Amino acid sequence: MAILRTPEERFENLPGFPFAPHYAEGLTDIDGLRIHYLDEGPRDVRHTFLCLHGEPTWSYLYRRMIPVFTAAGGRVVAPDFAGFGRSDKPEEDATYGFHFHRRMLLAFIERLDLTNVTLVVQDWGGLLGLTLPMEMPERFSRLIVMNTALATGAAPSEGFVQWRDYVAANPDLAVGKLMKRSCPHLTEAEAAAYDAPFPDVTYKAGVRRFPAMVMTDPGMEGADTSREAARFWREDWGGRSFMAIGAQDPVLGVPVMEAMRKVIRNCPEPLVLKDAGHFVQEWGDEVAKAALDSFEG
Repeated sequence: MAILRTPEERFENLPGFPFAPHYAEGLTDIDGLRIHYLDEGPRDVRHTFLCLHGEPTWSYLYRRMIPVFTAAGGRVVAPDFAGFGRSDKPEEDATYGFHFHRRMLLAFIERLDLTNVTLVVQDWGGLLGLTLPMEMPERFSRLIVMNTALATGAAPSEGFVQWRDYVAANPDLAVGKLMKRSCPHLTEAEAAAYDAPFPDVTYKAGVRRFPAMVMTDPGMEGADTSREAARFWREDWGGRSFMAIGAQDPVLGVPVMEAMRKVIRNCPEPLVLKDAGHFVQEWGDEVAKAALDSFEG
């Protein structure tokens, strides 16, 4: 199996991203596959923020939230999924599946022995991340959830089908241009940082696979796990929660997130950002501060 590794020079001088890279191997069943993660703030802290990105982004997405969390005395850990960011990228599309990514996350949490975790999720970070606490509930204490869902096999919305079909028809997805359209306030250099992981189309197997992996039928891989996770959040979750919604998201906006709020036990009224789109973290300093205020209240 061909494993691609993005040259380090592509990650030099990224705007607003002074964070040192960290790497771990042995988290998947692919020998030598290297996973990148950020690890900011002191290790001996009360709260660790585990920040999970989605499609088609990487840990760069959290650059606005990380300083807020560390300034409050927290530790921030933000991995890149295999196929994204600075992590290695198996070239075959078929390598990527729900359980492939999920097993990596579970192994990652155990490798770093993360405890008292505030789970921070959006997009596929939520589709995968929201299934983790039921496996290790003693490690998780709080949740920050943004524009995501649990894909339990329900029929997809028209907006999602259009997105899935668009990615299928554009295997060399122009990631930076997509981010600039979704987040007009990004500078050209910031938008280009989302292209950094992908020198060419051969590096984009993970990007191509995520939309097709969304569980739109009850029998798809991961749908049963997601249904069990929904039960956990409704019945067993005992931690604090905070929800932020980018109202301009045409697929995972207010209606989807209001339904998601009903799944999460004792989730308070959400923060609705009327100008924000799908990538809520690009408005993340406001979200991070509001989340911390909510938890302290």
